[in-house]
Amino acid sequence: MFMILCVIDQPEHLNRILQAWRENGIAGVTILESTGLHRLSQQMPVPMRYAFGHASAERGNITLFTLVEQEGTIQHCLKITEGIVGDFNEPNTGIFVSWPVGFCKGVNSKHAPS
Repeated sequence: MFMILCVIDQPEHLNRILQAWRENGIAGVTILESTGLHRLSQQMPVPMRYAFGHASAERGNITLFTLVEQEGTIQHCLKITEGIVGDFNEPNTGIFVSWPVGFCKGVNSKHAPS
């Protein structure tokens, strides 16, 4: 089993990515709103940004986690995702990493990702 972590720099791609992953047998995705140190260091703090209905110009990332059974699924998932966001080696796309999982509990094999 392998963990995939994918940080999407452009949140507007999220629904297309999730649909494409689902259509290709990748399910059980955990989705987190996130930000990186580079983006955070370029922003001015906005005190009380939620007070008085003021909207902040703050824009974050989306981080996706999923487990896959087969190592080949990693490359397939990467290809699908880059088809939507562009080459991860280019700026403002995000990152895609994976690693082997040594232990996993709580994933039902009947519902485990491919």
